[in-house]
Amino acid sequence: MNARTEPEEEAESDAIARPPLVRELLLVAGLFLVYKFGRQLATGHTGEAFHNAHRVWDLERAVRLPGEGSVQSLLLHGDTLVHLANTYYATVHFPVTAAFLVWLYLRRPAHYVWARRVLAAVTAAALALHLAFPLAPPRMLAATGLVDTAAVYGPSVYGPPRTDHLSNQFAAMPSLHFGWALMVAVGLIAATRSRWRWLWLLHPALTLLVIVGTANHYWLDALVATALLGATLAVIHLPHRTATTAGRARDDLAPAPERELVGAHR
Repeated sequence: MNARTEPEEEAESDAIARPPLVRELLLVAGLFLVYKFGRQLATGHTGEAFHNAHRVWDLERAVRLPGEGSVQSLLLHGDTLVHLANTYYATVHFPVTAAFLVWLYLRRPAHYVWARRVLAAVTAAALALHLAFPLAPPRMLAATGLVDTAAVYGPSVYGPPRTDHLSNQFAAMPSLHFGWALMVAVGLIAATRSRWRWLWLLHPALTLLVIVGTANHYWLDALVATALLGATLAVIHLPHRTATTAGRARDDLAPAPERELVGAHR
């Protein structure tokens, strides 16, 4: 009797854990719009943004962080490589984060709610910091000697700062490109049990090289994003792993014959 009703109980548990789809779509879209419009509040602080940029650059040299130019020099060995880096910066950020949330929503509902809350909190904190500390990216700061690779080699997601009304280019710190990429890796490592799951850390590692090598961010932008994410994860705790989610994770990783045998015993 219990064997017959187990699939029904598991399906019911999933239905309860998974939030309504329409509500989630509206919530995520609303958060995105609030962030996009909120960033516009920081536009126009050009002088302060460049002043802060000099302070960040000098601080990095004072604490002897590696020069961003060493990463960029690797990209500039060939047009193809730097073009790929610019393409990665322009196209990977949002789609990968969206795919991450969709997968969690469909396969790990409890982890989805946790990840969505973490991303929302990190993004809100980043917006507050963007408003309080406008920062010109290194590609705009002549003292860095760095090349604006997107403008020179393409593709570029930014227009001239004075005419770009879709983004705030003085919001370099913290880097949400890196913060979101790191959360994607952390979320997938937490939600899966594959022996290969640690390879997801390659995504934030590659993102870090791209954002620094293309002169869109300083090292400190990524360090601050990491600190914000760490503080958020300390407050918004990972959901407890239930018997249902643990069993589903084992089934996902089991070879096909083993899954068939499990289903046959039911």
